[in-house]
Amino acid sequence: MLNPQWLRTFTAVAELGSFTRASERLGLTQAAVSQHVRALEDELGPLLIRRPRQLELTPAGTTFLAYCAEIEQADQRLRARLSDADATAGEVTLVTPGSVGLALYPRLLDLQQRHRGLIIRHRFAPDPEILAAVLERKYELGLVTLRPDDPRLASQRYTEEPLEMVTPAGVEVNDWSDLQALGYIDHPDGQAMATRLLSRHFPGNPGIRSLPCNGYTNQVGLILEPVARGLGFTVLPQYARKVFRRQDRINVVDCRAPVVDTLWWTWRGEWPLSARARRLIDLL
Repeated sequence: MLNPQWLRTFTAVAELGSFTRASERLGLTQAAVSQHVRALEDELGPLLIRRPRQLELTPAGTTFLAYCAEIEQADQRLRARLSDADATAGEVTLVTPGSVGLALYPRLLDLQQRHRGLIIRHRFAPDPEILAAVLERKYELGLVTLRPDDPRLASQRYTEEPLEMVTPAGVEVNDWSDLQALGYIDHPDGQAMATRLLSRHFPGNPGIRSLPCNGYTNQVGLILEPVARGLGFTVLPQYARKVFRRQDRINVVDCRAPVVDTLWWTWRGEWPLSARARRLIDLL
C-alpha cells in the first residue's frame, strides 16, 4: 500500500507546479518532498516531466493524480460516516416489513426534505431477511413483528399493528361458506396471517388451504387491487390497508377477536445507534 503522505505530497506538487511551494504548503523540507515523489516513481514509473521552472504530468501522473483525489474523497466519506456529531446529515439504513413501510416512507421523505444532507436507504423485507440484514450489518436499523431473541440484537417497542380481513365493498361475511364463495387473494405472508386471524374468527375452520386461491402478488401495495375488483378477500396488516387509495371499493370485516402484532425496532446491540438512527426512531 502506498504511503498516504506520499499521495498528499504528490497532489500538492501537481496542483502547485512546484516542489518549493509544495514544501511550504505541507510544512516539509524541499528534500523531503523530492524524496516522496522519487519513492512514488520508483513504484509507479515516471509521473512528472521536470523542466526549468515548470513541471508537467505524464499520462501516468495524470492517472495517479485522479487516484489521489479518489482516495481523499473516500477518506472524507469514511470520516463523515464515523462522525456522530450531526444527526441531520449522513446515511441512515432502514429495513422494514412492507405494510408499515408503506406508511413510513412518505414520512421518511418529509424528513429528507427538511434535512437535505440526510440520506435514507429503505428496503422492504419479511422478518427473517430483516434480522439477517441487521445481523450482517447491511442495514443499521430494522423493524420486525416479533421481538428478536438473538442476544446480539437490541430492541425497542415501536407500535402495534392489527391484522384485518378485507373483502370487496358491499360483501358480507357471516360464515365459512361466504369465504369459500369469495376465494382468497394470497401474498408472501398471507397464509400465516390468515390462519392466525381466521382461527379466532371461525374456530374449528378447515384452514386457509381449503379455500380457492384466486390470485397472488408479492407487492404489498397491490394486494388490495384484486380485492377492490371483487376477485376475492385477503388478510393483511392494517397499515397496508390504510394506504390503499380506493377505500370505497373495499370493506374491513369486524373481527370480534382481533389479532394484534407489536412492531419492534432492532439493531446490533454491541455498539450504540448512530445519532441519525436514534433521531429517526424518536421522530417516528
